[in-house]
Amino acid sequence: MIPDRIIEQGTLRARDGRVAVEVRLPWYRALPASCISAAKLTIDGAEAPAETLRWQMNGEEFTFAEMTTNTQEWWFPTDSAVLSGDLAVDAGEHEVRVDLELYIPYIIIADDQVLHIEEHDSKTMSVRTSEEALA
Repeated sequence: MIPDRIIEQGTLRARDGRVAVEVRLPWYRALPASCISAAKLTIDGAEAPAETLRWQMNGEEFTFAEMTTNTQEWWFPTDSAVLSGDLAVDAGEHEVRVDLELYIPYIIIADDQVLHIEEHDSKTMSVRTSEEALA
């Protein structure tokens, strides 16, 4: 796993009470959306409410509930996804933390259990509040 590269530096955006950050896959092979089981987005110690989290990849936006059975969309190691949630932040520098939970379907660890990994990354970066739309 590659946890220090999850958050892409300089990608924190804020608009209308939502924040977004670009994230990279901390694994060496592509995974379907169904293998991205959970995430957390925390800014300066405040966590975005789980029900407001959205995941965008391949130009499509999903809730985590929508991804549980989605095997059509794939997250590739060379592509960024966007994790967004409801949090109000001011301009300036912020401590950003992303927690990801992934299942690796092709690594069987016991009977019918596949490998489950939890990865975390934190970075300090300035927020961009331009006209860019959030995911």
